[in-house]
Amino acid sequence: MANNYEAMAVFSLKQGEEAVAALKERFQALIEQNGALSEVKEWGRRILKYPINKENEGWYVLYLFSAPPEFPAEFQRVAGITDGVLRSLVTRQPE
Repeated sequence: MANNYEAMAVFSLKQGEEAVAALKERFQALIEQNGALSEVKEWGRRILKYPINKENEGWYVLYLFSAPPEFPAEFQRVAGITDGVLRSLVTRQPE
């Protein structure tokens, strides 16, 4: 049984926009391997409310997908160990 989720990821801009594009594709592929990606909303460059790792800006991407209940923990694990990811959050969406 698959649930609907949304995942927000904030990527670092230190390595440039090419690195951001690679990270975006990497997480998109991860979702497609484990579920069904319905939409990717690229919010783009935004100023952070507070500095994270001495950075004041980040690149925001919102992924909307459906996946088994075990997958959000795996998404968070991968995001937590990937260089270039400042923050990420996965939330389950109501039916």
